[in-house]
Amino acid sequence: MINACRDFLDVAETHSRRWQRALQYEREQRHHLEETIEQLAKQHNSLERAWREAPSTHPDGGERTQEGDASDENEDTEFFDAMEDSPAFITVTASDHTQHRRSGSNQSIMSGGLPNSEWSHNENDSGSNNVQLRRVRRSRIPNKPNYSLNLWSIMKNCIGKELSKIPMPVNFNEPLSMLQRLTEDLEYSDLLDRASRCESSLEQMCLVAAFSVSSYSTTIHRTAKPFNPLLGETYELDRLDDFGYRSICEQVSHHPPAAAHHVTSQRGWTLWQEITIDSKFRGKYISVMPLGCIHLQFHSSGNHYVWGKVTSTVHNIIVGKLWIDQSGDIEIVNHRTKDTCHLKFVPYSYFSRDLSRKVTGVVADSEGTAHHIMSGTWDDKMESAKIVESSRGCGGSEGKQKTLYQTLQPKVLWKKYTLPENSENMHFFSSLALTLNEPEEGVAPTDSRLRPDQRLMEAGLWDEANAHKQRLEERQRLERKKREAQATQVLEEGQDIEGFQPLWFERRTDDSTGESTYVYRGGYWEAKDKQDWSQCPEIF
Repeated sequence: MINACRDFLDVAETHSRRWQRALQYEREQRHHLEETIEQLAKQHNSLERAWREAPSTHPDGGERTQEGDASDENEDTEFFDAMEDSPAFITVTASDHTQHRRSGSNQSIMSGGLPNSEWSHNENDSGSNNVQLRRVRRSRIPNKPNYSLNLWSIMKNCIGKELSKIPMPVNFNEPLSMLQRLTEDLEYSDLLDRASRCESSLEQMCLVAAFSVSSYSTTIHRTAKPFNPLLGETYELDRLDDFGYRSICEQVSHHPPAAAHHVTSQRGWTLWQEITIDSKFRGKYISVMPLGCIHLQFHSSGNHYVWGKVTSTVHNIIVGKLWIDQSGDIEIVNHRTKDTCHLKFVPYSYFSRDLSRKVTGVVADSEGTAHHIMSGTWDDKMESAKIVESSRGCGGSEGKQKTLYQTLQPKVLWKKYTLPENSENMHFFSSLALTLNEPEEGVAPTDSRLRPDQRLMEAGLWDEANAHKQRLEERQRLERKKREAQATQVLEEGQDIEGFQPLWFERRTDDSTGESTYVYRGGYWEAKDKQDWSQCPEIF
């Protein structure tokens, strides 16, 4: 009866979500139509102004007065504001919002979409008008084929083994590499853009905490594993034109699998991380434990934040419907001000009355005084509430006293974007995820987009993909044996052993934490500008 009730609840929630998606889609279509009309009106206005200002079109050779130009600009501004909807996020000032609109962003970005306009209109200082073509990112990939496979026949001999050492067919993968999944953490980079403009380090900490939680929202339906990158594999994401950042990842180790990541934003922040994945198959579930630290530094204030990741658990591996849970603690530290934020991801419990996927946290200053309460869920939204008064309450469990906080009305800092239409047939990819494996010219020959087995799997050709995957893994094993043989020979000759050296990253000691980590050494974007990839290895 309990199982039947759960199934009914799942069906009811599915139908509810379907109608919500339909409603959201209609709203977005309306916004897109309004913005298209707005753009056409502005372009018409600009072209008309250019026609009137052109000397050849004025028989009397006269020019428009300065007053007339000013009135046109005022009309343009009023039209701009008239189309403005209430922002989806709080703490966005009117001037900031206008700046986003002027730079080409639109309401679809705030609601999860990507800019869908092919044309961007720019005016230079001389007053002439240029219409530039902007790249349109793809919004769909081929539907996932319905392949059946006996999971137990593959997994029964793998209990207790490290997941990265299990030869898995692409049937259990999604058509993205781990490097691309790492880059997908930037989906809500607008939180960092807003944080860079915060004058209060404590309010900035709240936005950083919301960003650290937001990266898990994409995992709620994503139970398939990403492709393990080959040693030396890279992935770049250049979104300077729309999001203001560009990112580069490189696989710096294969056993254990480790990736280094560096992001620079024109909007006032830099992020870097080295993540090593430790995963175990336990029979009924798989535990994925990311090891390493994420570093974030804001250019104007110098605030340097460091935090880690929580454990991801995929349940019902053998029997039942796969589902994923996040559990553990994240400690975010601002190494300049010593502010902290402790976030707790509450694990799912059948007997708990708590909200599923719940996240709670407290933001405190260097003296340990709490200033903000964080609350929400890792799959939906996060809120912060400013503390106005705290007091000791009644005794809790184990004789501990609980602290009672009186807060102001909570404010929504982050809300998950709506998934694109038909996402259930496209591996539940978000709007950003759909673009990550889009073919792009000029990238390094080691880029994940050029990996043949991943490309074939995305196209639905899984048998061919499995054949290529087996070829690449065998080639990588031979390369590893060759390196081990060379290392043994060097050791016998009494020389220092120099293992695999990443191309774009090098190991350094971090000044703030004192830990050794891989950081970007530079040179990638310069090589791309010159299209000089002669130093890149041939891995595919």
